[in-house]
Amino acid sequence: MAERKSVWFHELSGQEVTAYAQKECDVAILPLGSIEQHGPHCPTASDSLNAIGMVERIAEKSGAMALPSPMYGSHPYHHWYMPGTIPLTYETHIGLVMDIVRGAAVSGYNKFILLSAHGQVSSTIVAVHKLGLEGYFTLSLHWYDFLRDNKDVLEDAMWHADEAETSVALYLYPQFVDMSKAVKEEGEGLLSSKWKIAPGMQAEPGQMYHFEGTFARPECCELKAGVIGDPTKASVEKGEKLVTRLVDLVSELIAEIRERYPVGVKPQVSVKERD
Repeated sequence: MAERKSVWFHELSGQEVTAYAQKECDVAILPLGSIEQHGPHCPTASDSLNAIGMVERIAEKSGAMALPSPMYGSHPYHHWYMPGTIPLTYETHIGLVMDIVRGAAVSGYNKFILLSAHGQVSSTIVAVHKLGLEGYFTLSLHWYDFLRDNKDVLEDAMWHADEAETSVALYLYPQFVDMSKAVKEEGEGLLSSKWKIAPGMQAEPGQMYHFEGTFARPECCELKAGVIGDPTKASVEKGEKLVTRLVDLVSELIAEIRERYPVGVKPQVSVKERD
């Protein structure tokens, strides 16, 4: 694997990113997060910082090019109007993701991975399918779903600003975390937990994601601290295990893509291929 001054697209010149795509690797990975309150102990950029930290490690291991994170994300309806959260509309976020992929393709990148550390399938899945119609090979990964079920690492199922997210924060950017302010909090919602899939966990019969209905109460009406779960159970060690597993798994995926489709080869995903 060729040496790079940086794994980040925005830290290289236009000539350098184009040459890398033409000669070394034309897989690009885009970190997607959000600006969203994460309780009194974590920064509002937690989701974006999680995605950026994960993508940097994946790019180092796999050879993929890391695209700069747009920081803002789209949000389920129940996140809106919560102080500290700045949501994009679904249409804005879909257009943003699509324009980033289209722009990177001009520099020679032909395979794209969206790695989200924030629950925004409402926009990313739509963007993937719209890009597919234009001939772009694009995968949308939400780190907790791609990793799945970490009961051997976590005591509780993942929710928000909790054991899982705080552990990742402690591992990736501890300087922004104040564990003295971490508090446990639970949300009730409009239906019992029997019907809800916790992010990243295996679903039981009859369970739905909160994206699949409007059965979550608005967080601004339900939460005081802005936490769903128990961040006091978080640790650096847990965060390292979660991040390392994800990095290894996504790097393995990229290795298969690179082997099946060498530099310059565009996987045919549409009957109407782009130029």
